[in-house]
Amino acid sequence: MSFLGRALRRVPLQRVPFHLRPCALPSFHSSRGFATNVKQKVVCALYDPPADANPAVLGSTTGELGIRKFLEDRGVEYIVTADKDGPNSVFAKEMKDATVVISQPFWPAYITADRIATAPNLKMAITAGVGSDHVDLQAACDNNITVIEVTGSNVVSVAEHVVMTMLILMRNFIPAYNKVITGKWDIADIASNTFDLEGKSIGTVAAGRIGYRVLQRLKPFNVDLHYTDYNRLSPEQEKELGATYHETVEDMVGHCDIITINCPLHPQTEHMFNTALLNKCKKGAYIVNTARGKIMVAEDLAAACESGQIRGYGGDVWFPQPAPVDHPWRSMPNHAMTPHVSGTSIDAQIRYAHGTEEILQRFFDGEEQRKEYLIADGGKIVSPAYSQGNTTGGSH
Repeated sequence: MSFLGRALRRVPLQRVPFHLRPCALPSFHSSRGFATNVKQKVVCALYDPPADANPAVLGSTTGELGIRKFLEDRGVEYIVTADKDGPNSVFAKEMKDATVVISQPFWPAYITADRIATAPNLKMAITAGVGSDHVDLQAACDNNITVIEVTGSNVVSVAEHVVMTMLILMRNFIPAYNKVITGKWDIADIASNTFDLEGKSIGTVAAGRIGYRVLQRLKPFNVDLHYTDYNRLSPEQEKELGATYHETVEDMVGHCDIITINCPLHPQTEHMFNTALLNKCKKGAYIVNTARGKIMVAEDLAAACESGQIRGYGGDVWFPQPAPVDHPWRSMPNHAMTPHVSGTSIDAQIRYAHGTEEILQRFFDGEEQRKEYLIADGGKIVSPAYSQGNTTGGSH
């Protein structure tokens, strides 16, 4: 069994249907790469290395996803950079003659229509992780570029981050921590805005690979679970979780003390949480978003947190990324925001690094790709989680 297979075996499948599993048994699609003796080029955007130079950080520019030898042994040129933004960036210049580009959700190189137009040899855009909204999917389809990601590679990592963030918000942890490091001991100030998770109503926007695992992890807290999704769970799953289904987000949010967002970003979810939807939420509700920052209208959310309509907001996703210094979420009250880190734990890095290697191996050997990894192929969207269109606007 491959190293990737061994790593993914650690992710419990539980009683999850086939299409929700983190990495199902190989089911292959007609998408093929090509075997050729012509020298090929892969350009990869990764985040800067850690200060301690930890070699286990495969997702950084020093870790290089652990695939340099694999590619160079095949005669493939491999360019890795953290300089990804703007027309004069290393990434923008190097991708002009690239066959394959690789990016991450955590440090995304936005693959816009303008950039695609400069890269006539581009055949594939790989996401080292999960979530390919940084690629203009419409332009990729128009230019017959395959968009592919390592489906399931970090679903457990993100689900754990979601539950952690809920507890941090509900228990008022960050203000309490700040009291300690500033030498204070104001119990009442913290306790006045601290709540138990037990007995609360919690709803997820989407119950796919991540959202389903969030529901599973929340059940032992004795909470009232809700969800909305285009693909309803089976009656057996709903019964096992004790989860109530809602046909629309609008129907669900008014029932929830906490809302967790676990859907992909595409044109139908872009800016979904605007003032109108935030006002449909319970006054004083919490929101946790580890999906994508652009699902929110940034200014509307900041205003809702200022007014108290939303009691607290947490997560790790922003738009664009990295977030500008003056991004309104940095200074809004009652937030528990981090940089985009939920899906890049050391364990997740191992999984998405080896998944990326497998995708490249299949591409250069002319083999079929795993069907569940494909987002766009053959000039069309092939993943049911996405829709045709573009959500990269405003990234530059």
